[in-house]
Amino acid sequence: MAQCEVRAIPPFLLSGKDGGVWRDAERLLDGVELARGKAMSPASGRMFLAGRVAQRVFAGELLSLPAADLTVAYSCLQCGTGPGTGHGRPGYSYRGAPVPLALSLSRAGGWTLLAAVVGASPGTRLGADIEDPSRTGFDGFDGLALTPAERRNLRNVTVELLPAARARLWARKEAWLKMTGDGLRIAPSTVDVSARPGLRDLGPAETGLPAHLAAAVALSGPVHASGSGGSGSS
Repeated sequence: MAQCEVRAIPPFLLSGKDGGVWRDAERLLDGVELARGKAMSPASGRMFLAGRVAQRVFAGELLSLPAADLTVAYSCLQCGTGPGTGHGRPGYSYRGAPVPLALSLSRAGGWTLLAAVVGASPGTRLGADIEDPSRTGFDGFDGLALTPAERRNLRNVTVELLPAARARLWARKEAWLKMTGDGLRIAPSTVDVSARPGLRDLGPAETGLPAHLAAAVALSGPVHASGSGGSGSS
């Protein structure tokens, strides 16, 4: 049974010119990542770079390798895989060889969730997601996001618990669609996530996330989560 390592990163409390984030980014990240961060708005760029730094440090710790010695090697269905690809499915190489590590990253409510499978065989696919219930209450959410069966199941949920129930379903859908690589190219309202192999919810005791955030992980095989929640840093 594959073991999924998870780590929650608390909200980054940034101030001033956020020199620490940029120093860490310039020390650890590759040019394609830095360029992508610089192309964003200042706030979005800081969050993007801080997440990439945290993910790289996480990967280095799990592999017992210096984080600065890893080379980004994301995989995109359209663009392929390699050091020039900084988007798509996360991945790294070390001294020219792919590292045996499946990765996924998600953000919500200021928090970042990192997930990884160490020793992943080629083709292992992983998806993790966190969702804030406050973002699921807009008109039309159910029609946009849920299957008919899921909408029926929510009829018995009290109004107070509806946002959390919706967030749980949305986290499961996002995790599943990240794992498959389909993303939102597939209409989420066509994907029932009540029972899918390798897909499960993650509780706050496993992740270190606040209890109000929903979290899920999907793996292309049986999965057991091992948390190190809250212990990471950027």
